[in-house]
Amino acid sequence: MSYKHTAPDYTRRVVITGIGMVSPLGLNTETTWDGLINGRNGIEYLTLFDASPLETKFGGEVKNFEPGDYIGKKDIRRMDRFAQLAVAAARMAVEESKVDVAAKGEGIGVIVGSGIGGLTTLFDQAQVYIEKGPSKVTPFLIPMMISDIAAAQIAISMGLKGPNFCTTSACASGSDAIGTAYESIRQGRADIMLAGGTESGMNPLAFAAFNSLNALSTNNDDPHHASRPFDAARGGFVMSEGATVVVLEELNEALERGAHIYAEVIGYGSSCDAYHIVQPVETGAGAAQAIQMAVDRAGIDPNEIDYVNAHGTSTQLNDKMETAAIKTVLGDHAYKVAISSTKSMLGHLIGGAGAIECAICALTIKNGIIPPTINYETPDPDCDLDYVPNTARKAEVRTTLSNSFGFGGHNSVLILRQYAEE
Repeated sequence: MSYKHTAPDYTRRVVITGIGMVSPLGLNTETTWDGLINGRNGIEYLTLFDASPLETKFGGEVKNFEPGDYIGKKDIRRMDRFAQLAVAAARMAVEESKVDVAAKGEGIGVIVGSGIGGLTTLFDQAQVYIEKGPSKVTPFLIPMMISDIAAAQIAISMGLKGPNFCTTSACASGSDAIGTAYESIRQGRADIMLAGGTESGMNPLAFAAFNSLNALSTNNDDPHHASRPFDAARGGFVMSEGATVVVLEELNEALERGAHIYAEVIGYGSSCDAYHIVQPVETGAGAAQAIQMAVDRAGIDPNEIDYVNAHGTSTQLNDKMETAAIKTVLGDHAYKVAISSTKSMLGHLIGGAGAIECAICALTIKNGIIPPTINYETPDPDCDLDYVPNTARKAEVRTTLSNSFGFGGHNSVLILRQYAEE
């Protein structure tokens, strides 16, 4: 064993040096970002399965994804789509970061969140059991469906032997993965971590379940306008799939090899509403607690925040609650800060949402462009902040805040800052 573990040192700084995205807007980061800043919509009628019996017949599918571009044929058959997407995103992130995984793999960790895991494989194999009997169920069912397998498959494919596990906290899973990886580097558990989130619940069972909760939009006549965060006419979220993985590095490690730095991670907060299994606290108290924790740990004043990538699901309860939480922590500055929900274009990636939204914050810092909240037409008196309606905005963005909230009352918040020498 050649890798030497570092003693805890909470002055260690953590930066993002690579981003890999697979989303309803594109098969890579560049295409996804271009779609976001141009206000394109990734929501279409479903094609991966027959949605005709369902109340909701549309979603955010990853179009034209070819797993063979990233994974061997034999392994493709043994991986649920959620893991395939994660491996693709991880490979792109590593390639962009130029990390030498052959030399550093023993010390590189992987934390990838998923809220649901391989539900499509479970659904398909349940049908096999019913129609053909137990002997026909694939021996790969368990290793295909368990949520941690995405992180494991990434590590196996690249020989990464550092800390490796999955965070599962519903729609906060991807954000918690990045926050946990950030803290792992600060604690000296690793110098480099791949972190993010992935989900592909694009199957009849998942849609039927969310329809039963009355959580999904049923605007089948106009899918492009179904996701409308903070708009008075919002009527439910739009289910999507995708994966995002970022490369996190200890700052000196990144500087030594001349890595490109997108942004620095400076704060992470998490909390639980301890209130209800699917409904948030209406006052936003739990979300505000996580935001305040992230601000405190970042050592910044709330007035320093330039942009908030909101959880913004397009549900009545979430958007009202999140607006209240932002006001609680930011005070009068809440009316001055730019806020957008990129779910208006991407839909809701569930366990992948927090990861892609954190990465979007890094891209916003790098490019000086704030993505819009599209489909914003009718203001809601309870949602009265600046949601960057419909058109992207050029702005100097130094500090960002990304919110992620999930069923079970899970709240996760990340703060990024433009990298600067101290």
